[in-house]
Amino acid sequence: MKKLAISTLAVLIACPAFAGQHCNDSFWSDLDPYIALRGGIGYTNTNYNFDGQKESIADMVLDGRVALGIQMHKLYRTELEWAIYGDAKDNADFGAATDVEVKTKLQTLLLNTYMDLGSYNIVRPYIGLGAGVGFTEIGRSGATIEQHTDDKGGFAAGAILGMTFDMDQFAIDVATRYTYVDVQAGLHNFGADVGVRFMF
Repeated sequence: MKKLAISTLAVLIACPAFAGQHCNDSFWSDLDPYIALRGGIGYTNTNYNFDGQKESIADMVLDGRVALGIQMHKLYRTELEWAIYGDAKDNADFGAATDVEVKTKLQTLLLNTYMDLGSYNIVRPYIGLGAGVGFTEIGRSGATIEQHTDDKGGFAAGAILGMTFDMDQFAIDVATRYTYVDVQAGLHNFGADVGVRFMF
């Protein structure tokens, strides 16, 4: 019984040591989780249909983003990103309905994947693609029409081109972005932002 207890204790002590050694040499040891905060400015264009006519509604907006992700081997990253865009407002004429104000509110939830280009240690360009869902609230108002608001969700996709400044414990990302949301006759956002990723 004593020999069995000593053998069991030895196995219990040895297992974590072997497990730790295995992890250090494995794929999983090169995974770095992170949280990212980003802010920027963009140009939102909505192709809005009303009364049988389509007009382009465009405005400059601010946006903020928060993301939770994992960096793999300092070459690939994948993350879940939530973005909130400022209200885009513009006026247009739709036939007999003149000076109609259209206001667009947008949020997106995207799964983004990035790939760094080159093996530079500190400064690295990268590209990225994202897909998910966009949540919109599009309202119209005017002197000659009844006020109306339409809440819709639709497929969203994005493309990103940027530059990373890597400081090991955190990184600064500067990026240009294009986001498309499948609502109305198409919503497009072209923007640029600066963000900080904190590794933990």
